[in-house]
Amino acid sequence: MASPPYAASPYVLSLLLLLSIPAVFLLAPRLLPPKTLPSIPDADESDDLALFRRAVLLSSTPSKNPSFSSSGAGVFGRRRQQQPKVAFLFLTNSDIVFSPLWEKYFAGNHHLLNLYIHADPSTAAAVAAALTPSFRGHVIVGSKATQRASATLISAARRLLATALLDDPSNHFFALLSQSCIPIHPFPTFYKTLLSDNNKNPQIGRNRNRRRSFIEILDNEPTLHDRYYARGDDVMLPEVPYDSFRVGSQFFVLVRRHAVMVVRDRRLWNKFKMPCLMKRKNSCYPEEHYFPTLLDMQDPQGCTKFTLTRVNWTDSVDGHPHTYLPEEVSGELIRELRKSNGTQSEYMFARKFAPECLKPLMEIADSVILRE
Repeated sequence: MASPPYAASPYVLSLLLLLSIPAVFLLAPRLLPPKTLPSIPDADESDDLALFRRAVLLSSTPSKNPSFSSSGAGVFGRRRQQQPKVAFLFLTNSDIVFSPLWEKYFAGNHHLLNLYIHADPSTAAAVAAALTPSFRGHVIVGSKATQRASATLISAARRLLATALLDDPSNHFFALLSQSCIPIHPFPTFYKTLLSDNNKNPQIGRNRNRRRSFIEILDNEPTLHDRYYARGDDVMLPEVPYDSFRVGSQFFVLVRRHAVMVVRDRRLWNKFKMPCLMKRKNSCYPEEHYFPTLLDMQDPQGCTKFTLTRVNWTDSVDGHPHTYLPEEVSGELIRELRKSNGTQSEYMFARKFAPECLKPLMEIADSVILRE
């Protein structure tokens, strides 16, 4: 009995199946959303926005001298000081192993500084318990978990900035550091560098509100293209055109007006908080892009475009810089790390040091690190 004219033979079905496989591979990427890295939870975003609004509102409150005042109290009851303070912002996911060295660095200078620590929630209690009274660190309440290759590191830095803005109106400089950073000059040298930068820049004059931020800003980094498109083609447009995209170190020293600028921003943040594509995660370093791009777009003349934190990238592994080991620590190393490339101030901090370096660093703290 003959088969119906509309019945396809097994050979025809097999041929059609084989032909459809390439079509599936071609159409699937267009029909299915691309895989991305985890995004920031909405609850974290809401908490941050409330904090940022308070910080901006306080910083926008008019006063006779918005930067420094000899009277009045801060949000947490602190008296305002006439001298500008440095807010040291530690971003850590573990204990601050070099706190004994930092204690020596801060000794005798607490009237000129405040400390703020954003610790991973899993270690926050341990970090707080380990702090000695002389360290005087303020562990941020409401710290959120952070992870590499995500905008959570930007959020953590913004949280630190907002908290420091709220805590003390005398905080004028905001130095972001990690648990692997160490000082390589005594505090008075660092403080003098911050205050004297305007002497090198006549266009700023003696207006303390026009002092510059020390943040690295690069526009010719070899991986700039891959980093810009890490979230997908044209995703950054129109807010961040390619020609405006910048790269820089994630560690910086911002002046107060720039700290407020970062906390107030929504426009660029809506772009940089978008998760990177999973297939481009090796080019996803949002914390190295957001801050230099934002400041270069809004106040390029207000930035030195170099950082005060020395990092050794000569033998980086998986995106991490060289980690100094105990056998490398010496007075000669500290003096070498201080040197600039001739176009900027000497470096004030350095990273990345292994925890085991604490003992040899303490041995040369008084004779080298904290001595000019």
